[in-house]
Amino acid sequence: MLLIRQTEQRFLDLFAQGKLSGTVHTCIGQEASAVAVVNALDRQRDVIFSNHRAHGHFLAYCGDVEGLLAEVLGREGGVCGGIGGTQHLHTRNLYTNGIQGGIAPCAVGAALAEKMNGTGAIATVFLGDGTMGQGAVYESMNIAALWGLPLLFVLEDNGIAQSTPASQEHAGDLATRATTFGIQTFTADSFDPLSLHATATAAVALVRQQQCPAFLVVKCYRLGPHSKGDDTRSSEEIAAIGQRDPLRQLELQLGPEQRQDIQQSVQGRVQAAVEWALQSPLATVAINKEGE
Repeated sequence: MLLIRQTEQRFLDLFAQGKLSGTVHTCIGQEASAVAVVNALDRQRDVIFSNHRAHGHFLAYCGDVEGLLAEVLGREGGVCGGIGGTQHLHTRNLYTNGIQGGIAPCAVGAALAEKMNGTGAIATVFLGDGTMGQGAVYESMNIAALWGLPLLFVLEDNGIAQSTPASQEHAGDLATRATTFGIQTFTADSFDPLSLHATATAAVALVRQQQCPAFLVVKCYRLGPHSKGDDTRSSEEIAAIGQRDPLRQLELQLGPEQRQDIQQSVQGRVQAAVEWALQSPLATVAINKEGE
């Protein structure tokens, strides 16, 4: 969780320094969801689809902070050669895409392939609460239930879609959305990471053993803006929730020396990764023209 936090804070710093093009969507405050769910999976064979807020899922999956930093900075040393960015990350069985809802049908296809091939692997797709307004999500739930596909839908419900509160976007309770398809629902809270991991482990076990979809709803809070400065929440609200920051609560369970050692180790690794990435050449795109 600390590696995710410090990496994303460096992304924001690098953007402010003009060294990062485009934009950056962080999951600061939500790291526990990525770490708890991904560590409940079999990272050697399971398939993961993530979204525009993917840095936490990526680092929890493979820990390749050097490849991620170089990728987002548009460098050749990036995990996708510096041309994919956050929204088109790919390493082993992890894929990201920023098309909200579009990754759900892809995850259905992956789950079907794993079932047909008899691998025992499952697919997982991370969705945001704003994505629950997309019809493709419900079509995916329908097919996954109808065909008995090993697919875990994970809803990271932070209560705000970009700058729109969930109360102004959705009617009813998002946690009940999957029940109409006969999909079992699990609920958890990122403010209790250990309990969240236990719940995620139970959901994964159901999907793998019963070869059926499941819906895991993770209540969480995004401490940062949607991308950089587009946040309509009050500073008082964010500060109040920040007092319950799951990462800080876990840190308080460590002794001072152990906490300092971990912080210095992570800080040193991220700094080295930034320096390495900035020394890597800028990515170039080769364009094949007919006749050349």
